[in-house]
Formats: sequence, C-alpha cells, structure tokens
Amino acid sequence: MTDDSLFSGIEFTHAFQPIVDMDTGQIVSYEVLLRGKCNESPGAVFGKVTPAKLMLFDQLSREKALVMARNLGISCRINLNFTPGAILFENGRYVHDTMQAAVRLGMHTSQLVIEITESECIHDIKHLVAVLNDARREQFTIAIDDFGSGYAGLNMLAEIQPDIIKLDMSLLRDIELHGPRQSIVRAIIQVCLELGIDPLAEGVESEAEFNFLRQTGISLFQGYLFAKPGFECLPEVSLPPG
Repeated sequence: MTDDSLFSGIEFTHAFQPIVDMDTGQIVSYEVLLRGKCNESPGAVFGKVTPAKLMLFDQLSREKALVMARNLGISCRINLNFTPGAILFENGRYVHDTMQAAVRLGMHTSQLVIEITESECIHDIKHLVAVLNDARREQFTIAIDDFGSGYAGLNMLAEIQPDIIKLDMSLLRDIELHGPRQSIVRAIIQVCLELGIDPLAEGVESEAEFNFLRQTGISLFQGYLFAKPGFECLPEVSLPPG
C-alpha cells in the first residue's frame, strides 16, 4: 500500500463516469477520474506534486480510487488510468500493487481495467506488452484511451491488441456532419471487428453523434449525453433511444 503520508498536504478525491452498453442498457464500467476536494481538475491536483513524486502520487490515487469504488458499492468493472511509464515502472510494480489493493478490498481482478493514457512515446513496446500480458493472465482488461490522437495509433493497436479502444472525442465531435471523419471511424471499427476488439465511443454529447455512431455498430458509450462524472458518487444515467 502506498504511503499517503508523503502527500499529506495535497487533498484529492475522485469522480466516476459510467460506461454503458447500449445493446443491454446496462452500466458495464465506471472510469475513475482524479479531482481536487473542490472538484478541481486533475491538472490542478498534479500541479501540487513535485515532479519526482508524480508517479508515486498517481499510484496512491489509484489505490484511493479503489477504496471509494468499494465504498460506493461498484460491482462492475473499474477503469483506472495508467501511463505507459507507470505500467513499465519496476517491471509492472504499480500494476501488481493495484491488483493487491483490489484483492485486499474484496474485489476480483476481473473488475480491473488498465486504461492506457497516451501522453508519451513508448520506447520499449515489447516490455510494455509483456507486462500487459501478465496483467491479462490475472484477468485484467486492457483498454487504449484516446485512440486516433497523439501516440495512440495503429502500431500501438497491433502490438498491444487491447480488449477495448476508446475512440478519441476529437474524432467524434459533430461526426454526423463530417464525412472524412465518418470514413476514418468506420475503418477503425472494421479493424476492431477483425481483431476482436470492442470500440468505445467516449465524449459523446449529442443525440446526433450517438445516432451516427450507433448505426456503425458501436455498443459501448461514455459521455455527457449519458451522465456527467459524479463527484464522489455514482451519477444517474440517461439512455437515449436506440
């Protein structure tokens, strides 16, 4: 368990945003989002941490998030954000520590989703894949966040072969009006179909976006159209028709 006394002057908490499966109408997961005690953004919270301790603080945040998830009675999956650096640290130490924290809380490892947040170039993709495969053997689910932006591209998809990709919201905003992005999204979905990967549309805000994405065959959705993140609570979900 990470020593929280190292960060005694930094107050933080979490919000939870549901991910829904429109094929069943059920909530299948919650993404955990770091917040300040007054609902400040993750950037504002991380800005209070010294650079040398950022990765350790990030791990403390994940462990605290699991405690809150348990206390809120979450029984479905829980999406926890990991940078590639955090996954690789000491050959997967933080992944293992997260698993141990969940087990201590009475959770099953099959509830845990490693959501890879891509903000840096991966210099050792083979090592990353090895650590993620170890996590898979422990029944973790692997997801790539913000697919279609930054470093989260086709090579990363081919190497990691995640269970889920989260389509970047910049691809999806007003997609019903944008033919080129429609073609890109359809092509990505076809690749997912061939590789056995579930595409997830995140950041969906309008019924027009939803209606287009739904007719492409996507079933997993996340965004303000369904629910805003609940600050220290599980928000009520509104399901659009279809």
